[in-house]
Amino acid sequence: MPFIHVNHTRLYYEFQGPKDGPLVILNNGIFMSTATWALQLPDLARHHRVLLYDMRGQGQSDHPEGEYSLDLHADDLVALMDALDLGQAHMVGTSYGGELNLVMGIRHPERCRTLVIIASVSHSDPLNVAMIERWRLAAKLGDGALFFRLIYADVYSEGFLAARPDFLPVAESRYAELDLPTAVRLIESYQRFNVTAELGRIKTPTCIASAEHDLLKPRRYGEILHAGIPGSEFHLITDSGHVVVLEKAAEVNTIILGFLAKHSR
Repeated sequence: MPFIHVNHTRLYYEFQGPKDGPLVILNNGIFMSTATWALQLPDLARHHRVLLYDMRGQGQSDHPEGEYSLDLHADDLVALMDALDLGQAHMVGTSYGGELNLVMGIRHPERCRTLVIIASVSHSDPLNVAMIERWRLAAKLGDGALFFRLIYADVYSEGFLAARPDFLPVAESRYAELDLPTAVRLIESYQRFNVTAELGRIKTPTCIASAEHDLLKPRRYGEILHAGIPGSEFHLITDSGHVVVLEKAAEVNTIILGFLAKHSR
């Protein structure tokens, strides 16, 4: 398994796809790992060189003590790209990973060829603040399966849950293994995040996608991003909750590939 020490931590990474393809970096949602891009990877890696990695605190990467932030994750990503001798990349991120893309577009535009931002926000309004504080308190209870049961209704649509009753036990078993103290640090990083006033600084070509039935990060957040980022494009994916990369993978992949094709010439 490939690991690399950058910015005082060890990150797990892997490459997929042709070595001479345009570079795409996938930035995970808050409790995702490289494995949870399974429905995007076959389509993306057909013609792109795809870098998957776990941020600090995620998956197989180190889970160091101390405060996390989206700025720190951005520093980690730039250090990873430098260590792997990578130039500009198409940045694709969902939720927490989309928020990392915003930081990359603001602080490190020279490393970004395009930004694809899925089901993400630039700040939190009071309802989102309340939901995420419930997540933080639930994580501090120290029971991963219970944590999942207390948050899953926020992120999956009713239609998906009705159609896939087999999914919940599998997801709950994965959350039972979640490093909850680190989950708290990741949640607290998100709670401090606010870049709405800086969106106008993003000049990188940007594609924004929101999900119609996203309770956690509703479409209005995507519309704020679209209004704030000059020249951005906006897509609304119907009949999906927050985890749109799972619920509507084909639609997500079509949006990503279409946008990358316009900016890969």
